[in-house]
Amino acid sequence: MAVSTRESAPISVPRHVAIIMDGNNRWAKQQGLKSSAGHRAGVEVIRPLLKKTRERGVEIVTLFAFSSENWQRPTLEVQALMRLFSSYLDSETKQLHADGVRMRFIGERDQFSAALRKQMDYSEQLTRFNRETQLVIAVDYGGQWDIVSAAKALAEKVKAGELATDEFSVELFDRHLALADVPKPDLCIRTAGEQRISNFLLWQLAYSELYFTDCFWPDFDAQELDKALAAYAQRDRRFGGRDSDNNEEAPE
Repeated sequence: MAVSTRESAPISVPRHVAIIMDGNNRWAKQQGLKSSAGHRAGVEVIRPLLKKTRERGVEIVTLFAFSSENWQRPTLEVQALMRLFSSYLDSETKQLHADGVRMRFIGERDQFSAALRKQMDYSEQLTRFNRETQLVIAVDYGGQWDIVSAAKALAEKVKAGELATDEFSVELFDRHLALADVPKPDLCIRTAGEQRISNFLLWQLAYSELYFTDCFWPDFDAQELDKALAAYAQRDRRFGGRDSDNNEEAPE
């Protein structure tokens, strides 16, 4: 992508950054606190993070907030997470709108309460015309669900006689996935030391640069963000092609 005109931006700036926010529970345990305190601390990171990503020229931030598998956590923890999510939307939506941020959500919504679904709809509608920055929150989301949902949508078109199987293509499939209308993540950051993507944007991360840090999510600050962006700036993104410097075939 073109170099950002913002003075504070690194030489090479990812347009879209996806983040797996991990380590809230371990951070709380380390502090001698309940897990709910870790999740609250994690939420507090989001506002300054978005401010810093905007300053550095990042246009889209996608946060993995609640996976399809997270419903398996203890009931009290899930309830606390839902209350925290509702509180975040209630306190942050209008400020994000004032900052020119478009909010959107990907994932299933059926298991959320009617009140929470209403909050999500309100946030999306209020901010839908904002164009400066996008905040995508993945809730009750899983990469496998995303791919299966796209396959089902295409199968329905075949069943209705609107599409032939020989018309299937990567591009067509891509258009039926969540986030089909935005660029793929250039960079995926995962905190807390785990080195896997845990069913997050499986299709979309095919050629994303991955950055893993031992830092727990509640401690992820501007300095940690800059470390990730600096590491990204050193990557040579070839997308399976050849190295332009030595013309050697690049590995996948």
